[in-house]
Amino acid sequence: MWSTEGCRPLIGLPGRRKTGGQIEGFPEILDGLDVDLYVADYARAITAAGGIPVHLPFDVDPKDIGACLDGLVLPGGADVEPALYGAVAETDEMPPEKIRDDFEFALLDVAEANDTPVLGICRGIQLINIWAGGDLHQDVPQHAAFDDPPATLQHEITFTEGSRLRGLYGEHHTVNSLHHQTLKNVGERYRVTGRAGDGQIEAIEHVELPIIAVQWHPEMLPEASEDPLFKWLINATRN
Repeated sequence: MWSTEGCRPLIGLPGRRKTGGQIEGFPEILDGLDVDLYVADYARAITAAGGIPVHLPFDVDPKDIGACLDGLVLPGGADVEPALYGAVAETDEMPPEKIRDDFEFALLDVAEANDTPVLGICRGIQLINIWAGGDLHQDVPQHAAFDDPPATLQHEITFTEGSRLRGLYGEHHTVNSLHHQTLKNVGERYRVTGRAGDGQIEAIEHVELPIIAVQWHPEMLPEASEDPLFKWLINATRN
C-alpha cells in the first residue's frame, strides 16, 4: 500500500474517455484530443467518507497503480461489452467502451491479488459480476428512470440477513434507479445480498474478500456525504 500511518486512504476512481468533439461546448480546435471525464459526485463521496480520490487514466498500467491504492471504486457508465459474458448485444442504449472494460478488468485482477477493498456502483456491479463469470439481463426498462432527477427515490431494496449491507442500512433501503441492465446469474464466490421488490438483483458481496457492489447510485442521493457504503470502503482499507 502507498498510504502511510496518518494519511487518508487513496481510492482509485476510473473515468470515461471521449474526444473533444464529443463534448458539447468544448473548443473546436481541441476536437481531436482525448478527454478523460470523471463525475464529481464520486470524488465528493469518497472525500466526505475520509478518503482521497485518485483519478485513473487508461494510460497507466493497472499493475503499477493497483498495488499502490488502498481502495477502488468502479463507477457507472456505458454498458459492458456483451461478448465478455458470451452474449450478443440486444440493445444499443449505452454502447460499450472496450478500453474501459479491459482497464477495469485488469484493475480487478490486481485488487483481488492484493485484497484491496472494492466498491462497485451501477455499471460497477455489472462489470464485477461479469469479471467473476456471471451475466446480465441486457434491457430492463422499468428500472431506467432516466427522465427523473438522479436523486429521485424510486424503489425499496431488501437486504439479506447477515450481509454487510444489512449491517450498514438495516433490512430495507430506498434508492434511486438509473440503470437499464441488471444481474442475471451471479459470478463465482459472490452472493446476492439485496433485491428490489420485483426480484431484480440490486447488490452482491464477495463471500470472503472486501468487495461490495450495488446497482443504485449512493453518491447521487441527498445523504451521499453520510452514506455508510463509502464509509465502509474507507474503514475496510484500514483493516
